[in-house]
Amino acid sequence: MNRTELGTALRALRQASGKEAKAVARSAVMSTAKLSKVENGHVAPSVIDVERILTALDVSNQVKAEYMAAARAQATEATAWRLVRRMGFHRKQEEIRALEASMKLLRLFQPSLVPGLLQTPEYVRAVLQGKGLSEDQLARTIGARIERQRVLYDTGKQLRFVVMEPVLRWRLLPPAMMAGQVDRITSVSRLPNVDVRVVPLDRPQADVPGHSFVIRDDRMVTVETTHAEVIVTDPRHVALYVEKYERFASVALPGWFRRDG
Repeated sequence: MNRTELGTALRALRQASGKEAKAVARSAVMSTAKLSKVENGHVAPSVIDVERILTALDVSNQVKAEYMAAARAQATEATAWRLVRRMGFHRKQEEIRALEASMKLLRLFQPSLVPGLLQTPEYVRAVLQGKGLSEDQLARTIGARIERQRVLYDTGKQLRFVVMEPVLRWRLLPPAMMAGQVDRITSVSRLPNVDVRVVPLDRPQADVPGHSFVIRDDRMVTVETTHAEVIVTDPRHVALYVEKYERFASVALPGWFRRDG
């Protein structure tokens, strides 16, 4: 099933459901214009897009499995950050929030930055400083990221973080603000459904960090590169990331913040 065929099939499903495009687009966290382009084959939907549309249409598990298999035919997708900027970084945060709302397990590895779900507003601002955003865009994006952090308090989800020690040493903020950032991580790490571990530099390693990645429910991996966000859904490739995460988790220290913070 190619892009046009998939779009046509999704449109047929929506029409059969009796739901208006505007309602489906809202539930799928996309604009009505984008849904129209997907249905007409003008835009290739991502795996996430297809999953959201199918969820909004409330199709059976059998139909969902069939269409998701077609969407995964191209199992690796890349979205350039310039396109995210055009869409609006705050809207990207809203998309991620919708994705996190449906997951049960998150495993995140980060060798260079404090994970977004653990960042203070000051840290978020420091990370976004070089992206050329206006003050209004910056404020909206910071607000959207902080709003995402509500997922930390959902005890129906398990959130596991493994970070390298340099994450806590990299001075993106003045010392007092960095201390506040570490204090924030310490506080969150005490939540019953949150596990935060640190890989210390003085521990022997059997792997190389490479880049950050997020695994959601063993079904999707998000990788952030310098120029783009890459989505991986091929089960074989997802399994590779799970193995890599577990290797780092095995040498990471739990309770590091309460001991050294």
